[in-house]
Amino acid sequence: MKEKKTHLKSILVITNDSSVFLKSGLATAFEMFGGRTEEIKKLVARLDTASKDGRKMCDVSYGVISSRFGFVPGNYIITKYDDVMAKKADYERVQREKDYLGQLNKISLYFDRIVVCVPNDMFAMMLKDETFRHGKVIAVTGLAYEEECKKRDWIFLERKGARLGKENSDKIFNMIEEES
Repeated sequence: MKEKKTHLKSILVITNDSSVFLKSGLATAFEMFGGRTEEIKKLVARLDTASKDGRKMCDVSYGVISSRFGFVPGNYIITKYDDVMAKKADYERVQREKDYLGQLNKISLYFDRIVVCVPNDMFAMMLKDETFRHGKVIAVTGLAYEEECKKRDWIFLERKGARLGKENSDKIFNMIEEES
């Protein structure tokens, strides 16, 4: 008997904030950040509008690890702020103040696949914290973390470009398309 394919219902794409703010007032977290987040947002838009066999390919959510608010879903309204994380000490400080790893641990339970595109030092914190479950993650990160990803049965993609790179974006899209 042929095994039935399981449809991937929900994808969460996670990145961190950028010092490039596109709005000066209130806006959604998706609309607020530019710069290095743009390539991630293009992947989200591509996944969100994709269809396969006459149906929506997947439901995609976008979230930002924000220096001011912790983890913020892409549709939450936020405001511009001055202090944007840029180094390991900043990621650790915001973690102590906002517990974004705890937020991600809880929210990620509701998704079939999590795409993570964050700086290497932040990714190391996620590994140490065991933020995500076994087998659910597509990690776009540095080569130093390839073995750790494999141990967790995660998909490892070497970071290319500002955060993602076109080649990785295409690979992620194709993986999700195959799984749906």
